[in-house]
Amino acid sequence: MPVPASAEPREPWGAVLALGITQITAWGTIFYLFPLLLEPLQAALGASRLAVVGAFSGALLLSGLLAPVVGRSIDLHGGRLLMAAGSVLAAVGLTALARVNSLAQLYAVWALLGVAMACTLYEPAFAVLTRAFVRHHRRAIAVLTLFGGFASTVFWPLGQTLIDAYGWRSTAMAFGAINLLLCLPLHLLVLPRRPLPPAPTAGKAASVPLQAVLRDRRFYLLAAAFTANVLVFSATSVHMIAMLVAKGLTAAQAAGYGALFGPMQVAGRLAEMMLGQRVAPSRVGLAALAMLPASLILLVLSGIGAWGFIAFALLYGAGNGVMTIVRGTVPVELYGRDHYGAVNGALAAPVLLAKAAGPLVAALALLAVPDYDAVAMLLATIAGSALVFFGLALRRWN
Repeated sequence: MPVPASAEPREPWGAVLALGITQITAWGTIFYLFPLLLEPLQAALGASRLAVVGAFSGALLLSGLLAPVVGRSIDLHGGRLLMAAGSVLAAVGLTALARVNSLAQLYAVWALLGVAMACTLYEPAFAVLTRAFVRHHRRAIAVLTLFGGFASTVFWPLGQTLIDAYGWRSTAMAFGAINLLLCLPLHLLVLPRRPLPPAPTAGKAASVPLQAVLRDRRFYLLAAAFTANVLVFSATSVHMIAMLVAKGLTAAQAAGYGALFGPMQVAGRLAEMMLGQRVAPSRVGLAALAMLPASLILLVLSGIGAWGFIAFALLYGAGNGVMTIVRGTVPVELYGRDHYGAVNGALAAPVLLAKAAGPLVAALALLAVPDYDAVAMLLATIAGSALVFFGLALRRWN
């Protein structure tokens, strides 16, 4: 049934702008800070790379375990206070990170930051927008991810510059202050004060309760596809600077090429927005999933020429950028909106666990294989399996 024109004022585009700013900040100051701190933390704590990466993986693991709880909470109570609390936890955690002097302290701090990520990154933001928008939830999610795509572009160069000038501890404290002074007010002042009833679902998918979703085999094929894809993305993101340095680049050059990742994410998301009215999210996902293994193969084949790294960044960034939208919109396409927070949280849980495991998988692989090129080929194989799982899920649907 068409939505009457009088319902249009419900579309809260101001919330998209506010969440866009907080997404850039949360991703940039928490998730994308870690690759810059990997070597400084090793040196400061006298710890192995595997031990330091384990703290970050633990944070992502906890974030994944909390995803269903966070999603259900947003279904019932809205996201305003929950996301505001996440900003406070991010500020406290980053300030504490600046003071760690042992591995035990590092693991405790990243556990706190894992809770902060569960409350502030894409999954809770998607749940807020999916419930709030009547007709344009897919466009709202796409616009939101355009903002998030600039997180690495802004915060990798900024973070490296601050580390070089003031040290990693002062940088962590500065990033904590940004969460407190910028993200907390935006979450409190702009997001809806009361939970909104779910907007009507357009298209053929009726709203399906979580219990029924968990009996649907498509759910597990989708979860496998998204999980494999995110495992590879997470592994590559955390090890990207080291992978590029291993190709003969300096740390500054590697950070520069890494900064291209953000604009390429944005380019992919703009393309998805232009096609979004004509192509179902599930079809877009097939193309996006193919980009990740292709990008890693290109990285392996690249010498020290700039064009190879640029092509890697283009495919890697664009594919991941589009997949962020696909993961946020396919659950609506298949299962409707009434239980979106719970369904998306259940689907996100293994994905976020894979995000936790990815850096460790790459670190362990590096102990068993000769170099980062071999690690990249292993990751490309896993990324290829994601495409297979997703294709099987579509076959079962059609």
